[in-house]
Amino acid sequence: MNRTDIRETLDEESIRLTKSLGQNLLHDQNVLRRIAKAGDLSPTDKVLEIGPGLGALTAHLLPAVSQLTAIEMDRRLEAKLRERFGSESHFELQHCDALKFFAQPENQSADWSEWKLISNLPYSVASPLLVDLAAMPRGPERLVVTLQLEVAQRLCAVPGTKEYSKLTLLVGCRYEAGEMFRISPHCFFPEPRVDSACLTFHRRAEPLFADELYKPFKTVVKRAFSQRRKMMRKNLKGGWPDDKIDAAMAATGLDSKIRAEKVTLAEFVKLTQELQEGIEQ
Repeated sequence: MNRTDIRETLDEESIRLTKSLGQNLLHDQNVLRRIAKAGDLSPTDKVLEIGPGLGALTAHLLPAVSQLTAIEMDRRLEAKLRERFGSESHFELQHCDALKFFAQPENQSADWSEWKLISNLPYSVASPLLVDLAAMPRGPERLVVTLQLEVAQRLCAVPGTKEYSKLTLLVGCRYEAGEMFRISPHCFFPEPRVDSACLTFHRRAEPLFADELYKPFKTVVKRAFSQRRKMMRKNLKGGWPDDKIDAAMAATGLDSKIRAEKVTLAEFVKLTQELQEGIEQ
């Protein structure tokens, strides 16, 4: 679907896209083809698509895979998707909030390791959704996601930069960022006021830590960044005894006055392991 098709369809159905839901529909066919190509799709692949809208990207993905499950929370758009793709036997459509979908225990613990997630993510849920996906012990093998450029830069940030944050670490602990390309606002309808980017992630082949260490790792990272301008040691106080924090930081090779933004992913993993030493999981 091009820009004209999208406008006409929305007008015909009296559908007004909702800004609060981050509904900006991609229509540039070159960009859509490039996103699909980043998925490195094969006929046996299974794909998840979050927020398909009117199906512009779906139309590029569906012919190339064995199964496509789309999750759309807007009932009006769901009806148009069923009208357009409902006859395809390998197309499944879930009407729900993606955050609630992946929060369900059966989906959270499910084995998604043979799936790929390829989506123009609604801006309103992109960050928390990626954190939820990274929290899964067996999440999708590849993520190809369209995001606000600012969020994409945070996800790819390196220590010591202003973009480096808990988001960088909570997704980076399970996924490695790959190719990224910028997308102009003109490629969307309606046009957002910010630039976007498509970013590819690959699930880490070798886990950085055992599954049971994820929750403690998340706690350490969130505490460490709770007050960015403060020394990390002060932010960690209250979560563990002071002597435990000092010993863990020393064992990790961290200066007691260091701030969280200077601590690498590997050091956060090591710090978590040290803080958990002797604590029953």
